Amino acid sequence: MDMTPERWQATCSYLDDVFGVEDERMSSLMRRAVEAGLPDIAVSASVGRLLLLLVKITGARTIIEVGTLAGYSGAWLARGLAPGGRLITIEPVDLHADFAQREFDALGLGECVELRRGLGLDVLPGLVSELGESSVDVVFLDAIKSEYPGYFPHAKRLLRPGGLLIADNALGGGDWWIDDPEGVNESRDGADRLNRMVAADEQFDAACVPIREGVLVARRRAGR
Repeated sequence: MDMTPERWQATCSYLDDVFGVEDERMSSLMRRAVEAGLPDIAVSASVGRLLLLLVKITGARTIIEVGTLAGYSGAWLARGLAPGGRLITIEPVDLHADFAQREFDALGLGECVELRRGLGLDVLPGLVSELGESSVDVVFLDAIKSEYPGYFPHAKRLLRPGGLLIADNALGGGDWWIDDPEGVNESRDGADRLNRMVAADEQFDAACVPIREGVLVARRRAGR
């Protein structure tokens, strides 16, 4: 059976309805974010539920998120943390960071979420020095897609054996899809490069979950 745009949209809606159950605060978060002037580009509820599940399976105590935006994906990640765990989330835009901090506090997550202001490529190297190599359970990428390949070396150093690298928009974004020609869109090319880098890296087992706009999931192999 061929996949049409209409069928894909219906499939995404079905996944959100069945697997993306939200509480009242989460279900209205992005509406409030848009009213506050933030872009409506957060992960879907079903992707959020996938993030929660992956974090819980990993037993994560330390998570790094690159790209906070309104705090929607960060809230899903933080809710999956093991007791005493923390999420370090990176956001360069003050408007976004201020809004997200208020949401984390309102959701009761303020004590386990640390918001670092700055660009991912600037903040990540310092986190490698601060936290040490092989110290992080999960790294979630959802920031500037053209910079995805630049995030990967830092994420690789940070992740412990058995840790997960997760990246949103592995297959597409608002104005591009992975089957677009190379060189037409920087975001498409950045996502494609990351996909290929991780898939070819012998230190990772990787797959792409074709949900919403694609989620790359890669596990750092043990003993490497």
